[in-house]
This record gives sequence, C-alpha cells and structure tokens, in this order.
Amino acid sequence: MAAAALTPHGTVFPEEGRCGYFVEKKKRFCRMVVAAGKRFCGEHAGASEEENARKRILCPLDPKHTVYEDRLAKHLKKCNSREKPKPDFFIQDINAGLKDETEIPDQLVPISSLSEEQLENLIKKLRKASEGLNCTLKDQIMSHPALHDALNDPKNGDSAAKHLKQQASILGNIENLKLLGPRRCFVEFGAGKGKLSHWVDIALKDAEKVHFILVEKVTTRFKVDGKHRKKNSVFERLQIDIQHLCLNKIPLLSKEKLPIVGIGKHLCGVATDDVVWGGHIIVFADLALRCLVETYAASCEERNEEPLAKRIKNDKTEKEINTLAKEGNEKNIPEKWTPVAGIVIALCCHHRCDWRHYVGKEYFRALGLGAVDFHYFQRMSSWATCGMRKTTLEASNSSTKRRDKQNDGSEEHDDGGCRITDDSPESLPGFLTGEEKKKIGHLCKLLIDQGRIKYLQQKGFSPALQYYTDPLVSLENVLLTALPNHSSSPETSA
Repeated sequence: MAAAALTPHGTVFPEEGRCGYFVEKKKRFCRMVVAAGKRFCGEHAGASEEENARKRILCPLDPKHTVYEDRLAKHLKKCNSREKPKPDFFIQDINAGLKDETEIPDQLVPISSLSEEQLENLIKKLRKASEGLNCTLKDQIMSHPALHDALNDPKNGDSAAKHLKQQASILGNIENLKLLGPRRCFVEFGAGKGKLSHWVDIALKDAEKVHFILVEKVTTRFKVDGKHRKKNSVFERLQIDIQHLCLNKIPLLSKEKLPIVGIGKHLCGVATDDVVWGGHIIVFADLALRCLVETYAASCEERNEEPLAKRIKNDKTEKEINTLAKEGNEKNIPEKWTPVAGIVIALCCHHRCDWRHYVGKEYFRALGLGAVDFHYFQRMSSWATCGMRKTTLEASNSSTKRRDKQNDGSEEHDDGGCRITDDSPESLPGFLTGEEKKKIGHLCKLLIDQGRIKYLQQKGFSPALQYYTDPLVSLENVLLTALPNHSSSPETSA
C-alpha cells in the first residue's frame, strides 16, 4: 500500500497521531491529525481496508471535501460551507441597481465577431459621445511619510514596491483632501489583507475615535488588521458581498454615527466580489458608490440624524478647541457634518463592468447610448491595458510575454488581468493600429468614469479623476475622489 512507501528522507512510518496515507505527488505522508484508534484521516479513510465498508461521498454543500454517507446528516449541521444566518446589515441586492432585462439582448456576439463596418460605427459613437471630455487628467502622484521606511526597505521586491507606492499616493491624496483626521470611520471596500487601512491607521497615530470597517467577501489569509491594538482605533472586518451591504445597519456606525470616508484599491469595474479574475478577487466601484451615497447617505439624511461628530464640534469647550489647534487637528473636523465625508478609490477593470450595476446609466442615455453600446465599450476598455501591436517582434515574443504575465504574482489585482481573449486586440480586424486601439480603450474608460462623475455630482458631491501613480507602477492608475459640495473640494473633472 502507498503508506508503506519510503519518503525522500527514508522514513517508513508517518508521525505519531498523523495520517498514514503517503501522498505520492508531494512525496510525503499526509499531515492531517487522525481520530483515536484510526490510521487515516477522513479524506484518506478509503485507503484503509477496515474502513472500506463505509462509503464516502462528496459533501453536497462543498464538493471539495468528502464525508461518510452514514454521517451526512450530522456533518451538514456543522459543515463550514453551510449557509449561516444573515447579519442585520445583509439586505439582498440593496446596492445592485434596477434590473431591466429588456434592455439587453439574450446574446451579444463578441467584438471579434463584429464586421469591420459594425466596429467602425461603434468607434464613431464612442468618439461622438466623448466630444468635449478632458482626456488629459491631472497628475496627483503623492506620497506620505508614514510609508517612508517601508518604501525604502531594501528587502522589497518589485511587486511589494509597486503596491507601497500606490498605497503611499492614495494616503497622500486622502490627507490632501483633509480626510485624514480624528472622529471618523474609514470603510475599505475590497480590503483584502487590509493594508490600505493599516497605513491610514499608522498615519493617524493616536487620533481619537477612529474606526475601520474592512469589507471583503472571501476569507483572507495574512490579514494585517488583526495586529492593531491601539486603544483609539477599532477594526471590524465584514465578510459580505458589497452588493448586499447596508452600512446603516452596522451596529458600530449606528451607535457612533461618525462620518464615513470610503476608500479602496483597486475597485474594479462595478459589482460583486463573486468574480475571480487572474487569481484575484474583483471588487467593483459602482456598488461601492451606491452603497455609500444612496444606501447609507440618503438613509441618514431621511432620518435627519445629528451624529456624534457634529455634536462634538458644536459642544467643544474652549480648552478642547485650544488643544485641537495645538495638535493641528482642528482643520480636520468637518465644519458641517455629512454621512459620507469623502470618497477616495483607485479604479480598475472597466471591462468587468455590468450595465445593471453601473451608476452612470442616466448619463449614457442622455448621450443616446444604451445597454448594448455600454457592453461593447466596456469590452473595448481592455484595449487600454491589454493592447498589443501586431509587429513581427511582438508576434515572436507573444508567448514569452504571456508567461511573464502569468508568473508575475502580486498581492492585489492591478492591470486588468491582461489575458488573450476573444475580444482582445489580437483577434480583431487589422484596420486599427495598436496605438489607436490603446487610445480607444482609454476613451472607453474615460467615458465610463465620466458617468460616475455625473452620478456623484447629482448626489451632491464634487468629484474628480486624476492619475495617482505612474503607469510603470500600475497601468490602472486613475483615482476617483469626491467630497460633499459644502467641503473644500478638488477640481471637478470635465
């Protein structure tokens, strides 16, 4: 039997209390702990002759593991994959937007199946709709002293250095917008390991009453938020899809009533964390925007609540005011309270957008565009980051480039998951050059983002788009910021 095989170190028997099944692929024994009197763990019990009479079947809740058929009922009651009770802040599809299936045909052909004339007509529509838009965004590449040591750590690899530069610039932009201060709650969408919130917390030092809510659908390894033990900071991680998140039902927010600062890196496309792209979890910007300015802000304004932050501002004693002035924090207290004090999110993956969730539908319709146009524009947006010129040199190196892309591991999703798909530039008619396709891709991104700008303006915000990092650091280098209209706001993008 396999369990009697020798390991590379010559060990005949497994460790005491461990499974006796030899995993041929790993050239070692299984390391799972076994029950008293058993030789094999549950997964490998079939390898034991005395256990053969008991049949193991796939778990109906999660086929990645098995269970004894005669113990299925008991297993289903405690299986980690069982449906758990929904928290109060879970409201089905609250941020999803209206579903109008009549707008979208049942089947849309890929771009590669369009005729040259159809593709030309789409591009004409795009250029007409984009007339008057400012295609050159302002450079707002910043840094922050909180990351100085980390940025200059010689142990950093290329990937770590790139992420640190992006985090430093996002943090610098948060401070530049006067959002980096005490008595507020930072909500990080698509938090992953929670590193962006980590650096915000480091930058705030001992600022009082600072809360962090980290939203991430999947279980994440190597989280950094669990390491924070400062008495003035509270970290809470919510494992939930943004599509179903109702912020005003979160006990921490309903109790403290602090103004929210929404942050994220990278907030891809539109929607739920359900999609895995290139090994990374995708979190979409449109659901986060709707979660903040519709679900939360609108609800707070309807109730006409006066949160703690405003009461503290109005009720401060002269001594407190002088103390805040000495600490340089007075300017960071909102003069007029708003449920959402600001939004700072790095955008990404426009090619993963979805018409239902998109917040700029009204803007598109005003331009004479609809769901079908949006579908093709969001697909064409991938040309901005995945476009490759059909030169002889690139043709010879294409396989090497793809291998490099696959092997370039990074902790977060940055560059749109560049992969050769049916809609990629390499599979399209050759009447466009690589540079033209790249410009069209950027134009699609800009038009989609402009819909978000118009949406935020209608909701009482002063939004802006800017480049926050060099394209050599990340091809997805656009930052969306927004402040309430009564605040000092960045220059609104055209």
